[in-house]
Amino acid sequence: MANEFYDEKKHGSISPDKLTFANEGVKLTDKKFDDKPIGYFKDAWIRFRKNKASIVALCIIIVIFLFSILTPLLERRYDSSFMDTYYQRRPPVLQWAYNLGVDGTQSRDFSDKSLVTAYAIGLGAYDAKGEGKSIQESLEGNKYQPIRKITKVFAKYDAATKADRIYYNARIDRYMEVGFMYFDVELEAFQKIQAYEQETGLQILYPIIADNEYNYDKLIGSAKSANYWYKTDAKGYPVKINASGYAKRINLLKEDGTVDTSIALEDNYQRDGSGNLVYYKRVGGGDNDTALYRIRVLYYNYYIYQNGFEPNYMFGTDSQGYDLALRLAEGIRLSLGISVLVCTINFIIGALYGSVEGYYGGATDIIMERISDILADVPFIVVATLFQMHLAKKVGPLISLIFAFVLTGWIGIAARVRSQFYRFKNQEYVMAARTLGASDRRIIWKHIFPNTLGTIITASALSIPGFIFSESMLSFLGIVKLGGSGTTSLGTLLSDASAIWMNYPHLMIFPALVISLLMISFNLFGNGLRDAFNPSLRGSE
Repeated sequence: MANEFYDEKKHGSISPDKLTFANEGVKLTDKKFDDKPIGYFKDAWIRFRKNKASIVALCIIIVIFLFSILTPLLERRYDSSFMDTYYQRRPPVLQWAYNLGVDGTQSRDFSDKSLVTAYAIGLGAYDAKGEGKSIQESLEGNKYQPIRKITKVFAKYDAATKADRIYYNARIDRYMEVGFMYFDVELEAFQKIQAYEQETGLQILYPIIADNEYNYDKLIGSAKSANYWYKTDAKGYPVKINASGYAKRINLLKEDGTVDTSIALEDNYQRDGSGNLVYYKRVGGGDNDTALYRIRVLYYNYYIYQNGFEPNYMFGTDSQGYDLALRLAEGIRLSLGISVLVCTINFIIGALYGSVEGYYGGATDIIMERISDILADVPFIVVATLFQMHLAKKVGPLISLIFAFVLTGWIGIAARVRSQFYRFKNQEYVMAARTLGASDRRIIWKHIFPNTLGTIITASALSIPGFIFSESMLSFLGIVKLGGSGTTSLGTLLSDASAIWMNYPHLMIFPALVISLLMISFNLFGNGLRDAFNPSLRGSE
């Protein structure tokens, strides 16, 4: 009977009292069913958050945006106009992360003479009074020593001597490498530096170099480098003066080809009649209070004296000496700001234009479409160039660039809105609204336009990376000039780095990385919006 249907005629009726529920009192599920309708945007958000790539892209966009906003707040010691020309093109350095490798060092090849010249900067800071200490003595615990480590010794053919020459690959501190500088200051400024030295114990002033035949910088007629504090011959090699006054070149190399760091360089400091070191030299006219005095300073300490802190550049400095992190933050804000502003303007113009086209159709649509076709055929780069040549003189390069983007940027959105209006304007609910006496304006904005929002939002999001790329391209090519002390763009940073990035890769890496992430992230984000607002997927899991 278990496999047979119950036949009431054959088996008789069953009393309801004999029937029991199979799962009486058993809770079958904890799931609560929501019978409320899901709104259009809520349904789109449910589908969007299931797209992992789009969520990751959105997070990257948010992180980049927060970087552009928070960096100026975190870098309070600097502002967008802070520039140090002596620290141009320097790699990243952070004092708190110095031991983690963010130490401002860079790998470079040196000849034996140039390596000793770099060593001499640290030795000059260590042996400030010319006591004849060796390079080796200045290596231990001397933070001012630019040469951090010699990584390789190798031979390379020298075309001048037509023979192999020994070279050294070493890590050099690009900030300590600046070494010493000459400055002409008034007496009051000189006295303030002296007072600061006494108060802090930080040595800033160093002895003046004598202008004699042992001053290599004077002999080659350059711009008075303050780093050749030791006696040299006419080719810049260090020499030692013997008892008879003969200058003998110091042998820089050991037999194994390494630099002999045990050598002691003989100072060429200027001394007075009593043999005391001279720390300033009068070079200007006037009386003692108004005259100019030439001083020689260790620039790293002078930087601390001027600014109150040691150099801290998260991404290094750009080709002009600005903080690259701040410039990058400015470029991101500018690029995103232009893109969002242009997208908003194009959204409004495109929505209005496409709505009128699609709703009224006929001759109105034909005339407006021909206008769109004419504008669409105008090359954007030609428009941008002409605007920069003529309009930028009146309104500035930024406003003229926005005009160039807006002139034709709304056409794509207008075409999408127009197609959506043709799709929905003959639907039953639209016919019912028209029958009930609704005005054209109400039908357009209350009944048809909301159905086009998904398409327009998606198109706007996908157009943002195009604007970022176009702005960067125009700035990189030099068509748009957005660089300055107050602002810059990502394309301008790339343009400045294009000729020197092989020697200073950080100038190219950081802007290129940001542009790449923005382009990829906005495209993935736009693809996620497109799927989320797709009407055919509404209600799907």
